[in-house]
Formats: sequence, C-alpha cells, structure tokens
Amino acid sequence: MLRCLALALCLAAMAAAAPAAEFQANRPVRIIVPVSPGGSADVMARIMAQALTPMWGQQVVVEARTGAGGHLAGELVANSPGDGHTLLFGTIAIHAAYGMYAKLGYDPSKQLAPVLLLVEVPFVVITHPDRPWKTLSEFIAAAKARPNGITFGSAGNGTSTHMAGELFMQLAGVRLQHIPYRGSSQAMNDLMAGTIDAMCENLPTVPPAARDNRIRALAVSSAERVPQLPDVPTAEQAGVPGYVTSAFFTLAAPGSTPPALLEALNKDTRAALASPAVHQRLVDLGTTPRGLTVPEIRAYFARETETWNKVIAAANLRVE
Repeated sequence: MLRCLALALCLAAMAAAAPAAEFQANRPVRIIVPVSPGGSADVMARIMAQALTPMWGQQVVVEARTGAGGHLAGELVANSPGDGHTLLFGTIAIHAAYGMYAKLGYDPSKQLAPVLLLVEVPFVVITHPDRPWKTLSEFIAAAKARPNGITFGSAGNGTSTHMAGELFMQLAGVRLQHIPYRGSSQAMNDLMAGTIDAMCENLPTVPPAARDNRIRALAVSSAERVPQLPDVPTAEQAGVPGYVTSAFFTLAAPGSTPPALLEALNKDTRAALASPAVHQRLVDLGTTPRGLTVPEIRAYFARETETWNKVIAAANLRVE
C-alpha cells in the first residue's frame, strides 16, 4: 500500500510539473470573419493573423463569410473540427445578440468556445456631410419630426452597429429606419454616397472618412472623448444620457475544442495581443485591447448577452 501511495504521489507530482499543452499547427490556420472585407473586423483580424503566423509557423489566413448577421460564419466554425485550425472572428451578433434569431442552425453559446477577447471599441454616430443636421441634437430633432423617415445602416441584423443603433433610438426617443447590409464597409459606402442617412459605426473606420469630409461625426459612445476625433463630443455631452456602450471583438473556436487546447490558444493569442507592435496598432485604431482568460471571457459573454437581450426585447426584434 505504501508503494502504491508513493507511486500515486509521484505521478501526481509529474502531472503537476508537466508543461502546459501547446498548439502545434500542421497546416494553415483560418480566421473566418463574418462581415465583408474593408471594415473594422477585417482590419483587426488581419493584424492578428500577421502576428500569429510566425508564432505558429503556419500561414494564418483571413476569410470572409458574410450573411445572416454573421451566423453563416459562426455556423461554419461551429461545425469545423476542434483542432485549432479554424477560428472565428467573433462579434456581438454571434456571442450576445443571437437571441433575435428565431431559427439558427446552431447554438452559439454551446457550439462556439471563447479563445480571446480581442478589443472593445466605441461607436460613432455619423451622417452624410450634406444632411442638414450638424449636431447630435439637431439630428435627434429631425428624427423626432420624421419617425422612420431617416435611415441608418448597419453591418446586418444583430450586428454591433445594428444593436448600437437600436440602443441609441431607445435612449434618444427616436425611430429610424434600419437598413441592414452584409458588412459595415458596404453600409459606409452607401452612407458616403448619400444613399442612407446615418450609421452607428465602429470607431476605427471613421477618422479617415471624417478628415476627408466624406462623413460627418456627431458623437462618440465612449465615456470620454477619443483622441482620434478630439472635436467630437460624447453622446452624453451631446444630449443622450446613458449612451455609453462599445462593440467587442473576439477569437473563438468550435465548441468541440478540448479545454487544454483552448487554454493553449488563449495563451498564444494573448501573447500576440500583448506584443508592443500589435497592442499599439490596435490602440491607434481607437480600440481598447483586452485579453482575459477563457473563464473570464465566458462570464463576459454572459453579461453582454443579458444586456443586449434587454435591448432586443424592448425593440421587439425578431428575425425569422
């Protein structure tokens, strides 16, 4: 018995001292982005792909798979092998606002597993520069005078830019006509062309267009002004109390991924995120890099789902 006990203790000590699992890529790794190229998600996914390629010794490629508010991409990844070689660039639509869809071919809460909470990023309320309103209060007054007469575009039903618009309408007491696209870049193109009136766009793509007077920025959804748009007030400063919110972006894996492999992927992607070059590029875009452990990200998703489910219920949003 003593020998058995000693052997058991020895094996336990060896297990405790064993190195953590590592991700060994043996072929190219795909990051599936749920929106069209050119938007914030695409830019950030490519930043991470560039950082992870030398770390894993395999090419990390970014692929766009648009449609259904991001859920075509989500379902593709959910049904992929859980071996670390297919990852999802996750969004609010996939991880927190999926409750508006009556029928999905998968369950994001069970069939997707968090790998990394990449960044949080504020929204900017933007309009076409030729529209008559020059401030957020003028925009709200015009919207109140014409219920559903002013259009706002988004990256698709349930996406962060859609949910930000719904929350804005609830807090500002207005009703805008929602026009969903297959990505923010398509909506931005139509906004700059004057086809639609407004958007609640993610910050990273706004400053270049604002500098060129292709769009007009009315307010940011952050608690404080952002250095990328120093002359643009916060929504609270501009007259919408409580409109302090942000989008979040993630990397996720199939739900079938073993816990040890998830931890290894989390370790590697957090290391890439923390590298000075990647961190600074993301900060320069106007985002806040996060990180977090796998359990912390699961708790974060739960809180975000509760928050956006309230917005969905208040707006009676439903997509069949």
